[in-house]
Amino acid sequence: MQKDLLTVEEVTRQDLDNIFKLATKMKLERLDYPVRHLAGKSIGMIFSKSSTRTRVSFEVGIRELDGFPIFLDQNDLQLGRGETIKDTALVLSRYLHAVVIRTHEHEELVEFAKFAHIPVINALTNMFHPCQIITDLFTIFEYSERLDGIKLCYMGDCANNTANSLILAARLAGIELILSSPEKYKPRTSYLDPDSMGAGKIVWEPDPMKAAENADYIYTDVWVSMGYEKEEKERNRELRPYQVNPKIVSAASPSVKIMHCLPARRGEEITDDVIDSHKSIVFDQAENRLHVQKAILALLLDEETLK
Repeated sequence: MQKDLLTVEEVTRQDLDNIFKLATKMKLERLDYPVRHLAGKSIGMIFSKSSTRTRVSFEVGIRELDGFPIFLDQNDLQLGRGETIKDTALVLSRYLHAVVIRTHEHEELVEFAKFAHIPVINALTNMFHPCQIITDLFTIFEYSERLDGIKLCYMGDCANNTANSLILAARLAGIELILSSPEKYKPRTSYLDPDSMGAGKIVWEPDPMKAAENADYIYTDVWVSMGYEKEEKERNRELRPYQVNPKIVSAASPSVKIMHCLPARRGEEITDDVIDSHKSIVFDQAENRLHVQKAILALLLDEETLK
């Protein structure tokens, strides 16, 4: 892998295979996995956004690999009092072995990585969420034993960080990705450019029933992401036709699996009877964050991992 993981674009198909193999082993052998890839290493975690799954999975994962996680709210740092990103990155590179960052502006993450001499991992920005989406690919692979040719339907806000990262992942993995939303929430035009599709097929389809036809997986996310709270009523009204409910699910493949990166606003983007159904693999996704992120950390920080 490259030095940093800022978007899915830093990941090759070989990297993906390596992550999957290692994550599978770590998951199967969690209680007695023998290699302490992070022994003697301190990993900084700079979070300026609230978190449940990301924080807990990274902290637990770092400890299980014998590393030491150091959680830092952005307000705990001198960044909150005007110190530059450059200076912070240079100093923390002298203390730490890697930094996991969850922040608002993606450009801030890129700037930090530019000056850091240690690996930087994107734990979510407004634009991208690579650890989540690599986990989603792993979860799909667990159930389908392939990625190429899988039909994945994503419903809701198709311009958010999850959708952006899914588009990059579909290009990499050869997935047929159908994104369904109103015009106002469609993906960026450049993301739908046929010349940049890679191995995947990416289509925006405004009709949710048509988008869900024969889908192997249906995926949704909250309609009101952090930072968009003032638009809540408007978003809930405009995105209501894209709720993942039994009617939408009925259009998909009989063996369809339901995905959600959580937290879920039950009754809004997804109904209780869908997220709690036998078709739901939502909590498998959540668990897999731990295993996949452990694999990513090992591959970035332990040169012996692939030997």
